[in-house]
Amino acid sequence: MASNNRYDVTAWPVGNPAKDVGEVINSIIADIKARQSAADVDNGGKPGAVIYLPPGDYHLRTQVLIDVSFLRIEGSGHGFTSSSIRFNVPQEEWPDLHELWPGGSRVIVDLPAGEGSNGAAFLVERDGSPRISSVEFANFCIDGLHFTADGTGRHPENTYANGKTGIHVASANDSFRITDMGFVYLENALTIHKADALSIHHNFIAECGSCIELRGWGQASKITDNLVGAGPAGHSIYAENHGGLLVTANNVFPRGSSSVRFHGVTRSSITNNRLHSFYPGMVLLEANSSENLVATNHFLRDHEPWTPFQGVDNGMDDLAGLLSISGSGNTVTANHFSLVIDSGSIRPAGAEPVIIRLREGAGNFVSTNHTVAKDVAATSSDSCFEAQVDALLATDAAAGLTVATVQADPGSVRNTILDSGTETQVAADRAANAVRATPTVGF
Repeated sequence: MASNNRYDVTAWPVGNPAKDVGEVINSIIADIKARQSAADVDNGGKPGAVIYLPPGDYHLRTQVLIDVSFLRIEGSGHGFTSSSIRFNVPQEEWPDLHELWPGGSRVIVDLPAGEGSNGAAFLVERDGSPRISSVEFANFCIDGLHFTADGTGRHPENTYANGKTGIHVASANDSFRITDMGFVYLENALTIHKADALSIHHNFIAECGSCIELRGWGQASKITDNLVGAGPAGHSIYAENHGGLLVTANNVFPRGSSSVRFHGVTRSSITNNRLHSFYPGMVLLEANSSENLVATNHFLRDHEPWTPFQGVDNGMDDLAGLLSISGSGNTVTANHFSLVIDSGSIRPAGAEPVIIRLREGAGNFVSTNHTVAKDVAATSSDSCFEAQVDALLATDAAAGLTVATVQADPGSVRNTILDSGTETQVAADRAANAVRATPTVGF
């Protein structure tokens, strides 16, 4: 039996999806609501629908408003390609490039700049009970197309600013899924409020001002197996007032102000991620974020090798810590930290960079973390890909770098610090904290 609950935007009689796919999708949603108006028909009645975007370019000039549950919008390819690299290639070389723009099933956001939800391509909002549930976005690209000048003097395409958002969920929601998507050149890729059992999985979210933001409050959600990279003023992964959040198996690229930032998050996990940054403050647990597990992550902090972004930072100095904790009862174990920087770039000058900083709270458990710190000569290149690969593969160093592997501030007490630095590398009051230093090899 053929289903009338699957729609193809290219076959819908209202609007032109190439010119304004937003108008088309809104018309389809209106049809779904008209046909599925009864709440209870033979123990069913509102199964929802699938809206399909075949491979192609679809300009969006009308915001899509989603206020029905069980809706899946899907395409056939996330279509990501680096717009940042292209825009930093001299324009006279563009004719020699194989591709200029992202591909796949590509939604091009042509909305005017807006604050909050106003600049969102897809707005999910519904009042009343029950919460809107089981909305899915899968396997298509949302492209903001261009960044704009922001007054900093940087090239407009390098500002990460344009007032555009990919998906904004404004209402309390349950069991949403964002999977296999591509997000590029948006000031905000994903902003989701009041999430319960949300899954953000297997997406490519990069070259966006902020990538993933979980706002308001939420529980029992997961951010897993994504490729993520934000701009220097934005968040790669940010969550506030959440419990039971799982952040795992993500590959977080540099340039975000932080790799993972928890604000008032409790009983959650940051595990098995590869985190790469050009600045301190890679993982921040703040505002009494407590009883969290930070384990088996690989942290790499090195220098920016690509010429267009040199001199850009997140405003933190090297005393901030690669991992900073303001909270109690957190467990930090079996993480690897690589700090590979030019000692001449350390701020404040002459300071010992801090790896793990315990700022406030009590009863944190820090155990069996390994730090490799190297002093290298910074280099640069006009080729983004080659510069970053060369920097990642380089392991030779002029000398080791003196660091504080763990620093416990006076406001953080009764911590247990085991095998995470030598006696001289752990800066903690032994009367207020339990410390067992990593043994050293004598020569």
